[in-house]
Amino acid sequence: MNAQMRRISPVMLFMLSMNAIIGSGWLFAPLYAAKVAGPAAIFSWTIGGISAILIALTFAELSSLLPVAGGSTHIPQISHGTFASFIMSWVAWITTLMLAPIEVQAVLQYAALFFPSLMHLSNGVPTLTGWGYVWATILMLGLCFVNIYSYRGLLRSNFILFVFKFSVILLTIFVIFSTRFNPANFSGMMASTTTAEGWKAIFGAVATGGIVLAFNGFKSGVEMAGEAKKLSIAIPLSTAGAVLGCLLLYLGLQVCFIGALDNSALAGGWQNLSFSGDIGPFVGLASALGLVLLLKLIYINSVVSPLGAGLVYVTGTARILYAMSRVGYVPKILSHLNHQRFPVWAIMVNFVLGMLSFLPLPGWQAMVNFLVSAMVITYAMGPIALICLRITLPDNPRPFRLPAANILCFLAFYSCNLFSYWTGWETISKLAYVLLAGVLLFVIACLRGTVKLEKAELRSAIWILPYLTGIVGLSWLGSFGGMNQIPFGWDFLIIAIFSAGILYLAIQSRRQLSSKSVTEFLNSEAIALEGGYSK
Repeated sequence: MNAQMRRISPVMLFMLSMNAIIGSGWLFAPLYAAKVAGPAAIFSWTIGGISAILIALTFAELSSLLPVAGGSTHIPQISHGTFASFIMSWVAWITTLMLAPIEVQAVLQYAALFFPSLMHLSNGVPTLTGWGYVWATILMLGLCFVNIYSYRGLLRSNFILFVFKFSVILLTIFVIFSTRFNPANFSGMMASTTTAEGWKAIFGAVATGGIVLAFNGFKSGVEMAGEAKKLSIAIPLSTAGAVLGCLLLYLGLQVCFIGALDNSALAGGWQNLSFSGDIGPFVGLASALGLVLLLKLIYINSVVSPLGAGLVYVTGTARILYAMSRVGYVPKILSHLNHQRFPVWAIMVNFVLGMLSFLPLPGWQAMVNFLVSAMVITYAMGPIALICLRITLPDNPRPFRLPAANILCFLAFYSCNLFSYWTGWETISKLAYVLLAGVLLFVIACLRGTVKLEKAELRSAIWILPYLTGIVGLSWLGSFGGMNQIPFGWDFLIIAIFSAGILYLAIQSRRQLSSKSVTEFLNSEAIALEGGYSK
């Protein structure tokens, strides 16, 4: 690829990923995680963060091996063919499509404190009003405008947002910790680890408390790997490195939040912990502690953090749709690049469809639970593809190589399946409809001839349907909102056996590609990025 197209430095890609990771999650997740797990939410963050690092490391090697725009589409295409690629692309696109709207939702939820006409309560859930939708449209258009018209503006905005938001977060941790810290609030933390219900709450908080979503932004480095310089540094730094940095910040936020709570706030139990008007934990604490300057900074950051993440999500989502267009899953016009090398039509289509996501899933936490269940399906492709491509392309250059790959890949895949299971049957049942819609769209595309499926690729896809139906079936039978036919404790063993079986089946059914064909593919993608309009 032309050196000019390798335009994102390792530090800039790291900041892009950090900005994507730290969005609305820090504003709400410490509260929701504490409501589910109490002080043991600290364990939830640790479990979620370590698992996210494992998953990110698998994508770090894959993205250095296959540095292309829209890796969520191309990686499964190379490892398992068209059907696997279509399904994973479909789920990845649906989830990332909703990430920018969820950040805008968080901004408006905070802004409603000063402008009540933006939100109203519907069955106890904050929902956008007519004026709220108008401002959501304006904000979404603003994020798209920066992505379409100014590459330098994107990077400059990203740098400014990065410096401001992380300065405010560090200041929040330091000031609240220094002002009030009650060690007694942590008294039940270790007791939670001695009971099955305690561990169930800890694991539930990982999936439903916003923790998994809070680490999602590392995929931005995967989607933009085709434009990164110094891959051996940029990719691991922007994936696993960004997750580790954010884990430390999240732990600091959770500890200072729990320690600063007044006894009266906990009188009704952790599950009833709330703040007037759903204003979020740190605004409530700063107000209660009389920290006026910090309160103003948090208000500003409640706009800056989500919009900074939303800016990066618009960028990453467009790369996925661009890649889907390149492969032929969606119309070719969506891979058209403007003079700034941005997929302009993909961005605008994502804007229109992203606005619709405000309708069926009102409220921040309602969006979070669904997104977590879907996004971990796409995460699972990382460890599977890494092992397969280690076997298929053993000699292809990898600027970053994951040590102990087989063991770590199994643990990463197992973690993905646990995350999905922990979201609960109520959420997984909704995901089943999205997966079914993806399969039906693929069948229609094949019948119409817009997608060609070779006979050899049917064998490569043999693991997909058992995997997806297994995820749904285990949730239905499980103890997280399901039929409780699989008791808590035994579900860990059953999911481990299921994970090992699917991983083995996926490895055995991998595509057999030559090094030459992969090199030709990478060259064609590089030429497309340089050429503007992809023919």
